[in-house]
Amino acid sequence: MAPDHKLPEKIEPFWRENLDIPEFPKLENNLNVDVVIVGGGITGLTSAYVLVNEGLKVAVLEANKLVNGTTGHTTAKITAQHDLIYDEFIRNYGNNTARLYYEANMNALRFIQKTVEEHKIDCDFKVQDAYLYSTTDEYAQKIKTEADAYEKLGIDGGIVESIPFDIEVKNAIVMKNQAQFHPVKYLAHLIQIIKERGGVIFEHTVAVNVETGEKPTVITRDGNRVTAGFVLSCSHFPFYEGLGLYSARMYADRSYVVAVKAKSKYPEGMYLSVDKPSRSLRSASNNGEELIIVGGGGHKTGQETNTLEEYNALGNFSEQVFEVEDIVYRWSAQDLTTLDKIPYIGEITVDQPNILVATGFRKWGMANSTVAALLFKDIILKRKNQYRDLYSPSRFYAHPSLKNFLLTNADVVKHLIKGKLEIPQKNVDDIPNGEGAVISINGHRKGAYKDKDGKVYIVDTTCTHVGCECEWNSGEKTWDCPCHGSRFSYTGEVLEGPAEKPLQQYDFTMLDNVTSDDSGY
Repeated sequence: MAPDHKLPEKIEPFWRENLDIPEFPKLENNLNVDVVIVGGGITGLTSAYVLVNEGLKVAVLEANKLVNGTTGHTTAKITAQHDLIYDEFIRNYGNNTARLYYEANMNALRFIQKTVEEHKIDCDFKVQDAYLYSTTDEYAQKIKTEADAYEKLGIDGGIVESIPFDIEVKNAIVMKNQAQFHPVKYLAHLIQIIKERGGVIFEHTVAVNVETGEKPTVITRDGNRVTAGFVLSCSHFPFYEGLGLYSARMYADRSYVVAVKAKSKYPEGMYLSVDKPSRSLRSASNNGEELIIVGGGGHKTGQETNTLEEYNALGNFSEQVFEVEDIVYRWSAQDLTTLDKIPYIGEITVDQPNILVATGFRKWGMANSTVAALLFKDIILKRKNQYRDLYSPSRFYAHPSLKNFLLTNADVVKHLIKGKLEIPQKNVDDIPNGEGAVISINGHRKGAYKDKDGKVYIVDTTCTHVGCECEWNSGEKTWDCPCHGSRFSYTGEVLEGPAEKPLQQYDFTMLDNVTSDDSGY
């Protein structure tokens, strides 16, 4: 059901709206530096910031534009309250591991706060309590169990009786003194400091491989080379996997966000429902005007084709809870989840100690990205860090990691086979302007998109990563792979990895007759 208020046609987060983000040139020559960082989001830029502060020569390579990936599409909560995890961590890994995870993220929060205060960064940083709430009896009991975990771990928080919304809540829990901010304003200031302290940044520079050795070399798509003492892979999905099997050890989720204007003032706090579908709430300031950021509706990438309904559902929820004046922004984000729900941060493999990776933040990248930057700094400077083993990518817990490894890869195989066996029934004439669909051309599975003027774009739907078949995403107008989360534009260009090559494209005007039975070529 569509919301009462019309959704914005443009899919764009407001974080980048009316902000002067510096632009940087493409890398045109070879470089030698102390550290090369691949990825210009919060992980890469925070890493560059802490390393230039240590006097190291740093280069940042960004494939697109800075802060335009997952960082630019976040809800920007800085918190150690990462859904219902602490009871699960205690049961699976013990009190010590669970406590270390909490401490690592709280240290990251304090680092961000200190950085904001030290440099007087105007980024709407605000200390807020974070809440989890349930609307069902089943999850009310889970919240009670989570509260017991808080008590065991000494977490500042516990059960609360209500939350300040017109939502029928069965139970809720608070974690005190968390925070929210404007991530792009924060990072825009760090970028200036990185430049001032000798760091170099390149945009539109795609890293495609690493030559390993005592001094590894990052090779770009254009053939330029950056040699360094350390390579940091901060590109959401690792641009280079080595033998780390990251594709097999993570899965990709998409989630959705709308920003609404409401007649009444938003109360304090950040909120997340633990029932399904999840609903996330926080406030934000946009040029002095209050917005409410409403998120949720997660699903595995490529396994939900009518994503426009996810936006509509968030719009309907907003109108049920608030007096909505207008829905002013909508956007989506993609996140990676590891087998045991703890990010992989550290040496990409045990035999490549000078290539470091940070990935698998499970929608909680604002704090975990800063954990990664601080951990990278200590590894590079050969300092002790008590969180190193916790986040080590080479860890492998028998329970539940082995079970999740088998389930994740069984799901990949299922979708690989399913895509190959599907027989598309549509032809180009069945597709309305502004929509896309899978069609059959001479018995071969292809993807077609027809723009508002009726121009048709044809691509091969076979993902260039491992060959799974992409599905059409109607809400985003993209081709999404259900196996490892690669995403492509309707013209076939790579939007998100692990795929590096675009989908094969076909010129529709060169085809004599495209139908479900006969393409003419």
